Amino acid sequence: MRSNELVERVTGLRKILSDDPTDQTIPNKAEIPQVLDEIEEQIADLIARRSVEERLERVVTEKIQDRHEDYVKEIKMHVLQESSGPENAQTLKKLAVLEKMNTVSLKSSASDVLRPQTVEEIVGQESALQALLAKLATPYPQHMLIYGPPGVGKTSAARVALEVVKSHPHSPFVKEAPFIEVDGTTLRWDPRDVTNPLLGSVHDPIYQGAKHDLADTGIPEPKMGLASDAHGGILFIDEIGEMDPLLLNKLLKVLEDKRVTFDSSYYDPGDTRVPLWIKKLFDEGAPADFVLIGATTRDPAELNPALRSRCSEVFFVPLEPRNVQHIVRQSAQKLGVTLEDNVPEIISDYVIEGRKANSILTDAYGLARYRNPDQAVAQVTCADVYEVLRSGRLTPTIVRKVQAGFEVGRILGLGVSGFLGSVLEIEAITFPGREGKGAVRFNETAGSMARDAVFNATAVIRELTGEDLRNYDVHVNIVGGAKIDGPSAGLATTLAIYSALKKKPLRQDIAVTGEISIQGKVKPVGGIYEKIFGAKQVEVRKVLIPSENRADVPESLQGIEVVAVSTIEEAMSHVF
Repeated sequence: MRSNELVERVTGLRKILSDDPTDQTIPNKAEIPQVLDEIEEQIADLIARRSVEERLERVVTEKIQDRHEDYVKEIKMHVLQESSGPENAQTLKKLAVLEKMNTVSLKSSASDVLRPQTVEEIVGQESALQALLAKLATPYPQHMLIYGPPGVGKTSAARVALEVVKSHPHSPFVKEAPFIEVDGTTLRWDPRDVTNPLLGSVHDPIYQGAKHDLADTGIPEPKMGLASDAHGGILFIDEIGEMDPLLLNKLLKVLEDKRVTFDSSYYDPGDTRVPLWIKKLFDEGAPADFVLIGATTRDPAELNPALRSRCSEVFFVPLEPRNVQHIVRQSAQKLGVTLEDNVPEIISDYVIEGRKANSILTDAYGLARYRNPDQAVAQVTCADVYEVLRSGRLTPTIVRKVQAGFEVGRILGLGVSGFLGSVLEIEAITFPGREGKGAVRFNETAGSMARDAVFNATAVIRELTGEDLRNYDVHVNIVGGAKIDGPSAGLATTLAIYSALKKKPLRQDIAVTGEISIQGKVKPVGGIYEKIFGAKQVEVRKVLIPSENRADVPESLQGIEVVAVSTIEEAMSHVF
């Protein structure tokens, strides 16, 4: 640039303004005017660009100065939101209300205090509890269905059994094995698997609202259900007979596979953004290796055959009065109260289930505390119990107990309603009628099978006595209008008609059950255990059952004599 040569000075100036500083081209004198014109245009562009940039910078500086405070406020708010999270004054207020509510407690309920915690506290179900433990304390525990009336300890027995077998050397249950309890009547689900608290569901990212980070990337979110929560433990479903049939079928599939599978049209196995835990659930399913224990008050025949085929069955029995009395005394110790004499006996006259007995005792305890607030140790009196019974409109479960003696044309039969046996009073009377014009009258409400039993009885009596009942008017009555669904009243009906015809008195402390054939043979019937229990409740001394039902009699039976008969003649030798 300081050269005395014009060409060199022009060349240096062009290098300064050129985009390519390595350009070594030297113009000749003839090209200098053209080169100077190009240099002039470049200098003009640079000056214009710099002028624009200075003007823009000046405008930006003015704007920044004008909105400086707004920018600072926005930055502060952003920093505060990042540090404080989603909380605000309203959310913090609601949190404070919840924390305050947690400080208030009415202590535990009476049902929690009185619930059995050990094997010894479960009364009257020794054989059923032993069967329950035997099916769990093995390397191959079985799914189970527990049948029985309400309030006899089915749920408590299952919970206690799990705690017991955890320490058994051959049990697969570890110390942390869960016990998940759910009520089958309250299980709700959607056929599209939008919601399924039992087996689990998948929340798609659009309609059901997966987590924010998953929804933004269009990834479905699987949610495991109670079946997976029970993995390695017991899933207890109370009232399993009330479950939705379709949901029950899905549960049976889980029992077979020991896994819960998930599916979603939004799931793309090739998407690298899918978290590994979600990919594992969709590809392999959620573990669900548990033992199912279902409890029901229904008859076994009413349950799903597919469910019954996969489960062993355990039957809980109604509680006897002595069992109820034991429960009342045991609960009184837990509540820390004393009982007046005869309080357990009074309660046992009105209930046959432990839960209701505890409810009556708890109400009587509350009444005693209310009447005597200053008493150090509350005492429940008979008057307290009777007042609770009156307020609850309860009636004795046994209205009348049998009395020893003899009576013509009257005998005690046995029936079953659910898991409870009952004593049926069957009476008959005969009158001489016009020859061949007699009639047999039977109360219509008893049912068609009971009517058939009467016709079988007429054939048997004619075989025994030679008397044609068409020459008599025969009236047979089931006292109370009880409906008889099966043929088990056949033997009792035959004996009652025979007694009325021959005027031979029958023993009144004996109950009989069994189907009668026209050849005079006593055929087997169902519900033997329940019928014997019902007979014991009213203090029947002897029960006649079909000989083919001999194996149905419990070995530990006490307090009643059970005799198996195979013919009408054998039965007559006991009742006359």
